[in-house]
Amino acid sequence: MRIFYVFLMIGFLFGGTAMANPASWQYEWPKTNFDKTSIDFAEIKSGGPPKDGIPPIDDPVFVSVPETLELSETEPVIGLTINGDMRAYPIRILMWHEIVNDTVGGVPVSVTFCPLCNAAIVFNREVETPSGIQVLDFGTTGKLRRSDLVMWDRQTESWWQQFTGEAIVGELTGTNLQVLPSRLESWGEFRARATEKALVLFPNNVRMRRYGANPYQGYDSLAQPFLYDGETPAGIEPLERVVSLAPKTEAWTLAYIQQNAPLVASDGTEISWSPGQNSALDTALISKGKDVGTVTAIRDGKDVPYFVDFAFAFHAFRPEIKITTLP
Repeated sequence: MRIFYVFLMIGFLFGGTAMANPASWQYEWPKTNFDKTSIDFAEIKSGGPPKDGIPPIDDPVFVSVPETLELSETEPVIGLTINGDMRAYPIRILMWHEIVNDTVGGVPVSVTFCPLCNAAIVFNREVETPSGIQVLDFGTTGKLRRSDLVMWDRQTESWWQQFTGEAIVGELTGTNLQVLPSRLESWGEFRARATEKALVLFPNNVRMRRYGANPYQGYDSLAQPFLYDGETPAGIEPLERVVSLAPKTEAWTLAYIQQNAPLVASDGTEISWSPGQNSALDTALISKGKDVGTVTAIRDGKDVPYFVDFAFAFHAFRPEIKITTLP
């Protein structure tokens, strides 16, 4: 727990519980239109690091599957395939960068991971703006809302909620990013289905961070999440994993999925579960984390977007949706 509490203290030192102050933010965000927003600024907290203090990856480096030697079989990766272009983004790297701006199969994407919510989401970076279709590049604001990563785009300096993919501050407020199908799976599972030309994200500088380490040791065993003071779902532990489908109108606890898979959702999506994937937020080394398994969501023979988030985060953004759990 020691490493996690270092992060906790950093959050408080940088004003994690301070009152929101858009006037002070304007210096750091000179182009952001703070007069245009869909949220209460009081919900915004500092996560500790400053703007891009958690540096996104803008020029990703990749290696082939046979060249990837540092990953254990059960380590989590985000597997993404677009137009035959297949890539894996190890959580051991995303843990320290949270955003990768990339182009896959000709589609500009942002591969994102918010450790505090366990939210692994891939977005299409193309959005329709008043001036036409625009490709956005995303970074980290260093801010949290409901303990979730708040991103920003470099083109308009609008702020975006990672959990929902919606712009919440600035000129593009109300705009939604398209969520793309991906898999949060083990390295072994990705490797088993990888094509000959599949690629794996590799650190630009292997010494930049402690890749493979979990700075939030013991996080998913806590009674309460970090920097979150909102309501939690009744009868469910706040840091229990919850599985949902876009647009997050149905949800089940992971324990329910484990016992009832394969499960067919109301839209015909078949949700399956298999063991063999580490939690990234358990032990000091990601490769040693407890087995939480891999969820897949397939409809009409194709992957569809799905999410495996912490219960408190799902409830924070979708309080109206009942989470199905074990009796």
